Amino acid sequence: MKQLNRKTLVILIFATFLLSACGGNQIPVTGEKVEPSRVEPIEGSDFSRLILTEKAVERLGVETAQVEVGEMNSEQLAVPYSAVMYGLDGETWVYTNPEPLVYIRESIEIDYIDGDWAALIEGPEVGTPIVTVGSALLYGAEVGVSK
Repeated sequence: MKQLNRKTLVILIFATFLLSACGGNQIPVTGEKVEPSRVEPIEGSDFSRLILTEKAVERLGVETAQVEVGEMNSEQLAVPYSAVMYGLDGETWVYTNPEPLVYIRESIEIDYIDGDWAALIEGPEVGTPIVTVGSALLYGAEVGVSK
C-alpha cells in the first residue's frame, strides 16, 4: 500500500511540474508605454492633427471614402452623410485622412442632404480621403474625452 501512495505522490508532483510549464503564455511587458494617439496643434487653426498607431486605427474600425463631385452639379462637392459631424452650436465638419494614420478635422458648409449624401458649399477638395466610420471616436481622442 505504501508503494502505491509513493507512486501516486511522484506522479502528482511530476504532473504539477508539467502543468506549470504549460501555464500562461504571457509576454512580459518591457520598455515604455506606447500611447494609441498623439495630438499636435496646427498653428493658426482651432483644429489639431491627430496621429494614431496602426493598432488604434484597427481597434477603432476607422473607414474612409473620398470627397466626390455631386451627381446634380459637376461643380459641387459631395461626401457620404456618415462622414458629417455636428458640433454643439450647429457647426459641421469631417475628418480628413491626408496621410496614413493622420486625421485632421476640417470645417464644411452643407448646401443640402440627399439620402446618404451631403452636398457641400465648402469643404475638402475632390479626392480627399475622409472618415466615414469612427469619426466620433477620433473626436474623443482629439479633444481628450475619456472613460
